[in-house]
Amino acid sequence: MEENCFHCGQLIEEEVIQFDDKDFCCQGCKTVYEILNVNDLKDYYDLNRNAGVRPDGKSNHQFDFLNTKEIFDKVVDFSDDGVTVVSFFVPVMHCTSCVWLLESLNTINSHIISSNVNFSQKTVQVTYRDEELKLGDLARFITNLGYKPSINLKTLDKKKKSKVDRSLVSKLVIAAFCFGNIMLLSFPEYVEVFGNVKEQWLDQNKGYFRWTMFALSLPVFFYSSTDYFVSAWQGLRNKYINIDVPIALGIIVIMFKSTYDIIFDISPGYFDTLAMLLFLMLTGKWFQQQTMQALAFDRDYKSFYPIAVAKLENGHERPILLADLKKGDRILIRNEEIIPADAILMKGEAMIDNSFVTGESRLITKKAGDKIFAGGKQSGHAIELEIISDVNQSYLTQLWNNEAFQKEESQLNALTNKISHYFTLIILFITAISAVYWYIHDTSKILDVVTSILIIACPCALGLSSPFILGHMMRIFGNKRFYVKNTSTIERMDKITDVVFDKTGTITESDEAQIVYEGLELTDYHRQLVKSVIRNSNHPLSRSLYKKLKVEDNFAITNYEEIVGKGQQAEVDGQLIKVGSEKFVGAIFNELRLNQSQVYIAINGEVFGKFVYTNRYRKGLDNLLNELHNYQLHVLSGDNDSEKDYLQTIFPKSAHLIFNQSPADKLDYIKNLEASGKKVMMLGDGLNDAGALKQSTVGISISEDINSFSPSCDGILDAKSFKAIPNFLKLSHKTMFFVKIAFIISFLYNIIGLSFAVSGYLQPVVAAILMPISSISVLIFATVSTRVADKLTKWNLD
Repeated sequence: MEENCFHCGQLIEEEVIQFDDKDFCCQGCKTVYEILNVNDLKDYYDLNRNAGVRPDGKSNHQFDFLNTKEIFDKVVDFSDDGVTVVSFFVPVMHCTSCVWLLESLNTINSHIISSNVNFSQKTVQVTYRDEELKLGDLARFITNLGYKPSINLKTLDKKKKSKVDRSLVSKLVIAAFCFGNIMLLSFPEYVEVFGNVKEQWLDQNKGYFRWTMFALSLPVFFYSSTDYFVSAWQGLRNKYINIDVPIALGIIVIMFKSTYDIIFDISPGYFDTLAMLLFLMLTGKWFQQQTMQALAFDRDYKSFYPIAVAKLENGHERPILLADLKKGDRILIRNEEIIPADAILMKGEAMIDNSFVTGESRLITKKAGDKIFAGGKQSGHAIELEIISDVNQSYLTQLWNNEAFQKEESQLNALTNKISHYFTLIILFITAISAVYWYIHDTSKILDVVTSILIIACPCALGLSSPFILGHMMRIFGNKRFYVKNTSTIERMDKITDVVFDKTGTITESDEAQIVYEGLELTDYHRQLVKSVIRNSNHPLSRSLYKKLKVEDNFAITNYEEIVGKGQQAEVDGQLIKVGSEKFVGAIFNELRLNQSQVYIAINGEVFGKFVYTNRYRKGLDNLLNELHNYQLHVLSGDNDSEKDYLQTIFPKSAHLIFNQSPADKLDYIKNLEASGKKVMMLGDGLNDAGALKQSTVGISISEDINSFSPSCDGILDAKSFKAIPNFLKLSHKTMFFVKIAFIISFLYNIIGLSFAVSGYLQPVVAAILMPISSISVLIFATVSTRVADKLTKWNLD
């Protein structure tokens, strides 16, 4: 006799695990049951502290091979400064209990920092302190919880494609085979009914046909429909009624009513209806799955990282896209830039901040020859690296989706889930009322009415509408070089009331600035000193000046320091060089010029002069500001107010222009705006505005030819698409309008279908056909509406 798991309710297909006179489908469910009885995860860990001891009390050396350096380096994803990140493939993971337990590892073992489960890939990524917990002990610890990781040569291959779950196809094939044969066997009954013919031979053998149909319906009921049963049961076990509950009830009603009818020779039953129903629903589910895969909303790094890195060739820098970065390439990483791939430090002294990966902010010193992992951020002067692995998509994606940078959850998704939940309760209520009504008036219609209601009212289209429309719009934005983190970013863009611009590198074209030097004569030697310092900075003004100075920059520097918003200093060839603002270098010129920025130079405490930048504002800025007339505009600049008069001529009178702002000042300004109820979109130049980007409702990082990626931003906008900002905001409004229309369409399907089902005019088979059609129609609407909106938009891109 088949058993169901005591904890999750799932059918136990393999060996039964018995504990406390109860049956469990896996060690994970047994463990969760134990933990719930102990009532405290830490108490459970205290009872199972010795991860290296087997149940019989003997030492367990099963995973000791993981502690050898060669294998350790191949298995782990990241390891530095006492923190290691490793991904284990756990094939026995199969239910919500597994996910809950594996994501609670940090509460069971204090040496584990965090753990994240990818259920579809059956992997768990664990971040832990390797000084207190060895990798082999971690593997044993997870094994003792019931989740033995699969570690072999295939799992060591990071490029290995995950296995495709083909269970849906097999269930669909079984349902199709049984449906065809049941229809063939039921054909004589239809001939007898429709032809009003009573064949003696058919009447004598109808028992054979009916019981054969019953036998063929068993694989459909016990195999093809298991997904609906498991989903419904797990929802009920967690005191939640999901959208599969009414479908499961409909399947059960048809099966038991049909069995009842053939046992008591009432009718041939509805086995053909049951088989056709499952066949059509699984077909719709398969189509839905294929459509999702075709849309490919999970983009790789080539799609949403338009940033470049400085590649070194024959001593010269050349910006290249990350997609073109290869093993063996030598790159230059400046202060505050993120390392895009695993590399070896070739030149310079690195001070690496791995907080984007580990969550702990601490500088780690690296010397020439040391390995540096992707995701670290250099703090200090520029370093030269040699790439030893391809750009790691998982790390760069992890940085952007790190919990530390996540904002409020999508209200739309929460609303959709809530509606689906209550919608299902309403449908069950309508089903009960309809059953009572037809029991009184015509009992022969109860089965058809109840089954049709439970099937046609499935809110699948409702759940699909928002992710499909928002996902399509994400792809359109990406095609226009605007790369948003997730669909909730588009949702938040719809609510924006204020737009805040940084100045330098955001509304100005730093590469196009005209630079003139004023002051004491700078010899080539002095220019070399200055260039050697500014080589390390990622600031737009520094990058422009670096290109302007046509001298070598091969001096070694020490004690480099960059103070964000003020300037940078270092010792070069025994000289103290300061480059930055007037106050930073100690100048007293006090001369302000219209439409200009100034960078001062001081050598050994003596102010030599300044480089005057005649800023060139981005093309189309006037039109862009005019199109944003419905928004309150702000400019936050770290520079002085020398350009205020000019900016007042191009910004509307209502705009707020604020200068001499430090990064902390910008952050506080955004906080104050949002405290007053405003929804703010901040556009900045990446890392220099990281705090303001994170604080704002939507933070957009403008990217040109430098590595300006900031994990705290919600989107990366290629500078070439700067003029299209109003278009993106307008499309966000249209997207939310389309979502509302899709909601209405799905509700209309259900209301119209329910009216026919309740009145008895809708057969279950027809309901099974209409249910996937409603989902398909929403998908078609999502595709067509977003593409039409894209075509009708007047894009003005460089």
